[in-house]
Amino acid sequence: MSDLMTLRPIGQVERDADAVWLSIDEPYRPALAELDRFSHMLVLWWVHGHDTEESRAITQTELPYAPGETAGVFACRAEYRPNPIALTTCKVLDVDMDAGRVGVAAIDAYAGSPVIDIKPYIGVVDRVRDIRVPDWYDGWPEWMPDEGIGLYED
Repeated sequence: MSDLMTLRPIGQVERDADAVWLSIDEPYRPALAELDRFSHMLVLWWVHGHDTEESRAITQTELPYAPGETAGVFACRAEYRPNPIALTTCKVLDVDMDAGRVGVAAIDAYAGSPVIDIKPYIGVVDRVRDIRVPDWYDGWPEWMPDEGIGLYED
């Protein structure tokens, strides 16, 4: 097996004062067929602001939402990763195949972040009945808010 793999961005995150959307590159627009039949999707995106050897070498980080707590990067959603791949569940607002535009309620990515894949959210494979999470998540909502989660505003 090779030490290198090739990823090809399929588009990028876009935002303005009123909306957030994924702008999908023309060759991949046919892949949007029937996505509008799903309420939510999983978006894999590249944390391009942390695609550095320094960020890729970080294996533990202090949790910004749990002061005083440190966790390994595989135990949190930190932007520091050996491979800076992020995953966000997004509510699908609309899909325009011709324009290559997928409107989302929110995404915790900056404008310009490369989108590397989209998968439909399917309860039987993307949801579990009983989960366990650390105490630092006490007080967080049990479900994703209808408006989504968007941590980054430009």
